[in-house]
Amino acid sequence: MSTVDLPLLPLGRGRDLESERGVECPGDLPSPSDPDLVARARAAKEALGERVFVLGHHYQRDEVIEFADVTGDSFKLARDAAARPEAEFIVFCGVHFMAESADILTGEHQQVVLPDLAAGCSMADMARLAQVEDAWDALEAAGVADSVVPVTYMNSSADIKAFVGRHDGTVCTSSNAETALEWAFGQKPDAKVLFLPDQHLGRNTAVLQMGFSLDECVVWNPHLPDGGLTREELAGARMILWRGHCSVHGRFSPAVVDELRATIPGVQILVHPECVHEVVLKADLVGSTEFIIKTIEAAPAGTSWAIGTELNLVKRLAAAHPDKRIAFLDKNVCYCSTMNRIDLPHFVWAMESLVAGTVANRIEVDPDTTHWARVALQRMLDLPGRSHRD
Repeated sequence: MSTVDLPLLPLGRGRDLESERGVECPGDLPSPSDPDLVARARAAKEALGERVFVLGHHYQRDEVIEFADVTGDSFKLARDAAARPEAEFIVFCGVHFMAESADILTGEHQQVVLPDLAAGCSMADMARLAQVEDAWDALEAAGVADSVVPVTYMNSSADIKAFVGRHDGTVCTSSNAETALEWAFGQKPDAKVLFLPDQHLGRNTAVLQMGFSLDECVVWNPHLPDGGLTREELAGARMILWRGHCSVHGRFSPAVVDELRATIPGVQILVHPECVHEVVLKADLVGSTEFIIKTIEAAPAGTSWAIGTELNLVKRLAAAHPDKRIAFLDKNVCYCSTMNRIDLPHFVWAMESLVAGTVANRIEVDPDTTHWARVALQRMLDLPGRSHRD
């Protein structure tokens, strides 16, 4: 086994080039209490003009979303950036793997900036390349690798996407996971899928949309020898689910669903498929971030909703639709801590650095990784249907 433990890095100090957790932010940030931050952000954006294109993920703070040229999920934003070749700089207000996807899909003349390198993704960090390579070696030793087609969720690092590309697999979003799995199972006789890195999206799609049984889904734990699975378990599995999850969506519990149904008459439960299986089973509607937004936009006035996704988005939906009762599907505040690292001071610092001629926190994916990640992404784009959203 070549897997080693990740070093512990204090936020803002040090960097680990073998993972997504680079956290250095050179230079002095403006103070969060600076009353001129909004004016400074506007001035920097105006000075850069058409040279800059600002992307804002749905889970970002309102103070950052205000300056986004477009908002959306990670794949939509990366494609939006690719459609703006005149923009010299792409400032991605999101997390690390999203900025990587933008760098993969944009031109060589474009430079992608992530305002805070500490804005990583806990889910993406749960599947590191060394761990996945070890898992593949173990699958070969177990005699099942020839039947395995890897599928990785968009929420994964560039090197995991490239691994999947090299091994004849594809990428998926939460909208097209079923289509991607149908494609994968059609690639080989008696095919199995290694699904990375979110076990919940893989399980929910396989069981609730494709009719698999829970017994046909096994979980690969990268911290145990052979994933903690026997050869017999691997031989009998159709879905080999990587033991990863979203730290936000994994918090929602079926008990809170029951409580909300008891206290809010007629409430409809709307959740993301990254939620645990027991929550998804109790929900009325399940879908991607874009699906959640469109569902609320189309909902009649006076309806009641409890939404299981990131809190910034839920609060924004509630503010935009005061004619509907919108609650958060958790008793506790639950922001995405890494998304929230992109704040106004970091945004201003990144933009003012560009105005001064310094490209701070540029995200670059090496050419070989870019090639194979594009192969995997292109396989997804070639899938039937047009739903390629998170």
